[in-house]
Amino acid sequence: MPKMKTHSSLKDRFKITGTGKVMRYKAYKNHLLSGKSARQKRVLATNPVMAPGDVKRLAQGLANIKG
Repeated sequence: MPKMKTHSSLKDRFKITGTGKVMRYKAYKNHLLSGKSARQKRVLATNPVMAPGDVKRLAQGLANIKG
């Protein structure tokens, strides 16, 4: 049986913490930033922990997720 390959685009979109949690990036932080307030850009700069239900779906395409 061949091994499952890691989905290459997912490697850059998510980061795995030392404890195994998945950090994601927020949308709307890539372009047209001059029209957004400083507060909005500051809030968008944070990387929240991904919801457990979404991590289950992600584990199929990302090899280094435990669970």
